[in-house]
Amino acid sequence: MIRFFILFIGLLASLNSYALTLPEASDTPGGVVILPLQGIDKERLPNAWYRSNRVMVVSSLETPYADKAKWLAVIGIPLKADPGKEQLLVANGISFPFTIKDKEYKAQYLTIKNKKHVNPDPEQVARWRRESAEMKTAFTLWTTPEQTITEFILPAKGPFSSPFGLKRFFNKQPRNPHSGLDIAAPMSDPIWAPANSSVVAVGNYFFNGNTVILDHGNGLTTMYCHMSVIDVKKGDILKTGDIIGKIGKTGRVTGPHLHWSVSLNNTRVDPLLFISKKAP
Repeated sequence: MIRFFILFIGLLASLNSYALTLPEASDTPGGVVILPLQGIDKERLPNAWYRSNRVMVVSSLETPYADKAKWLAVIGIPLKADPGKEQLLVANGISFPFTIKDKEYKAQYLTIKNKKHVNPDPEQVARWRRESAEMKTAFTLWTTPEQTITEFILPAKGPFSSPFGLKRFFNKQPRNPHSGLDIAAPMSDPIWAPANSSVVAVGNYFFNGNTVILDHGNGLTTMYCHMSVIDVKKGDILKTGDIIGKIGKTGRVTGPHLHWSVSLNNTRVDPLLFISKKAP
């Protein structure tokens, strides 16, 4: 009887345990660094910052890093970061060094028919700046969810038409690198939430078209652009798989698709690092 009781308690414990699936580590621009925080108080979750942005810190107990440290920093690396030494700062004054390696991304040349989406006029530039401030507010939001999110399902079905990190040229003019993943799909195909989240921004933006930004907590957000229809509103609470809208071609596009961005500590990183199954 006692043995049965012990086995039953063990079963309950295993059912209630939560194994955290970390993003794929990639210590390159646009990647994610998993940094064990050794020598930190094991009883208290530390606060950490990288380049003035707060960084996600998780427990290592249910990860392959459990034998290295109690806490892990999950750090997004900017696409424009130079190779070399970097520092993560923790609230108690300790700094943790890490190294960024070089990575060469391919170039992409696109022809944009709407010339204003390549060389906007002053009024459109002012609009873009207002919209950028609104998006930054969403990207820098910090909330603490009941359950830490570090893994996604793909938000749409279709081939990957433009990978993350491409060096982009619009009408032969250089522009910022591609900060998301493009998923090609027919007009009006569904777009769904890749994980539990809340809607923190909804708008029609000059470059991005109809856009939704979701907050997943701990500095992890996702953005969905060029939508034809938006089916959610700011403040909505979503579960994995809930419909947020439909594929479209609004904003600066060459055809219908979803531009999906993943932002970690206000840094756009490769969305595929958060998906265990890479093929759509």
